[in-house]
Amino acid sequence: MTPNQQLQPLTSKELDYIADCISNETMLAKHCAATAAASQNPAIQQALLGFVSRHEQHLDTLVNSLQSHIQVAPTQPQ
Repeated sequence: MTPNQQLQPLTSKELDYIADCISNETMLAKHCAATAAASQNPAIQQALLGFVSRHEQHLDTLVNSLQSHIQVAPTQPQ
């Protein structure tokens, strides 16, 4: 973001979308972790644990995005 750009408050639709994404990423990370734990194949386990890491990175990105908008969030529901 350039210095002249300012964050705008997120709309309720955007917040709903981010909440859905957080829910989905959490579910996917849990499923990958459970499947990796149940797998007997080390290559499959390694791939699934890589997916867990990727989903956790996505979660971090989503949460950081929300946190960066706290300063511009309205104090009253819209």
